[in-house]
Amino acid sequence: MCGITGIFDTRGRSSIDRAVLTRMNEAQHHRGPDEGGLHVEPGVGLGHRRLSIIDLSTGQQPLYNEDGSVCVVYNGEIYNYLELIPELQALGHVFHTRSDTEVIVHAWEAWGEASVQRFRGMFAFALWDRNRETLFLARDRLGVKPLHYALLPDGTLLFGSELKSLLAHGGLRKDVDPLAVEEYFALGYVAEPRTIFMQARKLPPASTLLIKRGQAVGEPREYWDVNFTVDSRIDEAQAREELTERLKESIRLRLMSEVPLGAFLSGGVDSSAVVALMAGLSDDPVNTCSIAFTDPAFNESEFAKKVAARYNTNHYVDVVESEDFDLIDTLASLYDEPYADSSAIPTYRVCQLARRHVTVALSGDGGDESFGGYRRYRLHMMEEQMRSMLPHGIRRPVFGLLGRLYPKADWAPRFLRAKTTFEGMARTPVEAYFHSVSILRGPMRDKLFSDRFKREIAGYDAREVFERHAARAGTDDPLALIQYLDLKTYLVGDINTKVDKASMAHSLEVREPLMDHPLIEWLATLPSSFKLRGREGKYLLKKTMEPLLPEDVLYRPKMGFAVPLARWFRGPLKERVRDAMLGARLADTGWFDRAYLQHLVDAHQSGARDYSASLWTLLMFEAFLRNVLDGSPAKASGAQLASPVMP
Repeated sequence: MCGITGIFDTRGRSSIDRAVLTRMNEAQHHRGPDEGGLHVEPGVGLGHRRLSIIDLSTGQQPLYNEDGSVCVVYNGEIYNYLELIPELQALGHVFHTRSDTEVIVHAWEAWGEASVQRFRGMFAFALWDRNRETLFLARDRLGVKPLHYALLPDGTLLFGSELKSLLAHGGLRKDVDPLAVEEYFALGYVAEPRTIFMQARKLPPASTLLIKRGQAVGEPREYWDVNFTVDSRIDEAQAREELTERLKESIRLRLMSEVPLGAFLSGGVDSSAVVALMAGLSDDPVNTCSIAFTDPAFNESEFAKKVAARYNTNHYVDVVESEDFDLIDTLASLYDEPYADSSAIPTYRVCQLARRHVTVALSGDGGDESFGGYRRYRLHMMEEQMRSMLPHGIRRPVFGLLGRLYPKADWAPRFLRAKTTFEGMARTPVEAYFHSVSILRGPMRDKLFSDRFKREIAGYDAREVFERHAARAGTDDPLALIQYLDLKTYLVGDINTKVDKASMAHSLEVREPLMDHPLIEWLATLPSSFKLRGREGKYLLKKTMEPLLPEDVLYRPKMGFAVPLARWFRGPLKERVRDAMLGARLADTGWFDRAYLQHLVDAHQSGARDYSASLWTLLMFEAFLRNVLDGSPAKASGAQLASPVMP
């Protein structure tokens, strides 16, 4: 895997400061420690840090076409590049390397913007065509690889794999986008296309951005979307057979490597399925890496050992202590913007372990979204059955009133906790799903934010992210709708962000066979009953894997990749949490209601409520303020809240 960065004068041919470009490039040294390269000409500068995986001897970047007029810097893997080479050679293109990178420049010459539709893999790249005076940015369909960009007031366009490369330029202002803050406290991440900074944007998944010198920078153009038709008439036996072949093909493509390769093995269904199929495709034992926790409530390592023993893998295990909370500031600096998924801690550790043994690791990420594995899917579908009994025009006023009047009774037996059910019945399906995945739900955010902050966001609600995607989902199937929402939001903003940053921190390439876009497209045609059947999620995947995996791996309750936050915040992190919540850094922003912060801390630490997720979200925001906003290279005396800009 690699890191890319660059500077483009959209208005002319001003000279590019090579020292500045070098600084931007070196800010991402961890993404590619093997080699670095620059391309500089009037008005254009491209930078690349390389982690060598394929074509170790001749795959250096920037890479050029035959006459040097087209130049590319690229991060990722195009798995079907060997199929594209003869097609491009037949069109007259001459190849000088054996790398997938060179396919990009010739594909651009042959097919222009449509070239990205021919690529199968994970990628983010920037291509400069001198003859057309055009810069072309592109990102893969599922958003596995990141790409950020910012247009400065003088017409300079900055771009990079990570925000830290843009910040290293020195011209990007650290004005915080208040709408991004609202999204963060709802979702735990800043949703595409926003970043935490007003001037910067993320290029959305499955999008390109074409900029011609001398013309205004337009909006990204989407080149792909998943279409949930759920109309396939295939029977279950045929579906299991086809799924097996599709998974094998996806994994086989991702085994190409000239460096050591292995897999993550958590003991869950997805990673175990990947390892089982890898073992059948490999002549040598698979290298597998697992994390074990000293806290048994979070430890899946015994199930991982079962799978490793069954397939005779070279199995490596690291034990993570239950008090492994020293990464808070490291993670804040690593992620560049607020990020609140606490599983970033074990993910960081398993990447650290894997890199000691391999350079490439396959993961099971993406399986829950496409196969219907999240527990929240089952709960949402149960609510949907109830909502379908009454029109929304009746449900909203009646159950909305009941939800407001009924007391919140977390202490009571589950059958008496009706407040959440009443509230859910009053909502639309999209509102209900957004509510279910929110870390701090609407009423909590209303109490958390100060009056000043509420004026700044001018009524904006992060729910609009979901509403925007739902309007384009093109399906009225209730399960397909929330799968689509997760593919557009949670998978990209949370899962892929977490894995990219954690793996790149250790110069490890992670490949996701369950995110192969032809596989995603095919699964979207299958009836929802193949994904969620009764109370069983991932129904088809589990049935398909029954001959290959132990029953207790397939059918035990889902555990997740979590850490004991609730206990930390009442124990070893008690004072740190109190200091962060009630200290000067959060107070200086003027964005939060101090009395509510006091309530969150006191209620959690007394044991009256479990506010661990909310406190972690605030703790990571405070760490972002200290480590990124107040940090180099453009040190700020305090967080500056900028005026909101609507999407």
